[in-house]
Amino acid sequence: MKKFVVFSGFLGSGKTTTMMALTRYYSAHYGRAAMISNDLGTGVTLADHKLAQLEGCNASQITDACICFCHDVLMTRLNGYFDEGCELIVSDIPGFGVGAQEHVYHGLTEHYPGQFALGPFTVLIEPRNLSLIRSGEAGDMGIILDAQLKEADLIVLNKCDLPEASERDADLAWLQERYPWAKQVSVSAKTGEGLDALALALRDGTASLRHPEIDYEADDLQNAMGSLSEYYLQYRALVCCDDFDGNAYLTELAREIQRTAGAAGGEIPHLKLLAWGPEGDYGKADILGVDRPVELFHRFENPCTDLAVLLNTSAVCPDETLDRLIEDAVREVSARYQLEITVFKKDHFGLGE
Repeated sequence: MKKFVVFSGFLGSGKTTTMMALTRYYSAHYGRAAMISNDLGTGVTLADHKLAQLEGCNASQITDACICFCHDVLMTRLNGYFDEGCELIVSDIPGFGVGAQEHVYHGLTEHYPGQFALGPFTVLIEPRNLSLIRSGEAGDMGIILDAQLKEADLIVLNKCDLPEASERDADLAWLQERYPWAKQVSVSAKTGEGLDALALALRDGTASLRHPEIDYEADDLQNAMGSLSEYYLQYRALVCCDDFDGNAYLTELAREIQRTAGAAGGEIPHLKLLAWGPEGDYGKADILGVDRPVELFHRFENPCTDLAVLLNTSAVCPDETLDRLIEDAVREVSARYQLEITVFKKDHFGLGE
């Protein structure tokens, strides 16, 4: 069996952590699996891909373009994995991915018919964002989320360890009523709950190749997409002392970006801040909204001597404003820790440009 599956879903829905957990689980129980991280930054290393490497996953990345529009590059990568004996390959798409059902699945079917099977087009959503949709308080984010869910063959209610069982059941019932054509499963990449159900749904399921009833040119959807900006930063932090606390640094930097973005009237649905030392020890902090606590996904186990840092984010914030506030935060927080910063790569742009 050779099967390819796309994971869509809003920022912070847990696509990367679920792909990592899934590929490890699938490889252990059903057949070799691999994952691809995809984003738009030019010549950048993605925090998602570096994290997957650090976690020992069978992983690679495609940058500079969405897989919606680089089928030849995607096919080269898929064939490489299939030649290695992989049976399941999953890839995410840049944080919004509206239209990917049409562009990726139908594009591959048209240009590369019969070369492999397409699994169910999979959309992840996490409980907090779902609650915002259900309450009607999601704003522009809700417009994008609804369009993503309309494309789904399979909806994954992720982070199912967070709500009470009754709340999770109510969420699944609402999803079934609102999007009746899609199968639903609930998963926690953190605890492993539901991974077998997800693995089987991908192994046994197939793509519907539907044409969702979505007006992709509608003003409200275009305006929502146009309010978003992408940002990528890679730098080295040279540590001055032997007792530098990398966990405190990442947390304080994330909080400063969160604070200044909120003060500027912006929103950060997901920011990934990953740092690692020459010995392989690493830490990762996440922002999942300007009003939510910073999450330390992984902690450094030892004091750091030298750090490589990756920052990837998408934000509801003008491009130049986002650039200024992140640049200021990195400079100011690094100065507090007496770090010498060398920037290797920076890329940022507004999606409405």
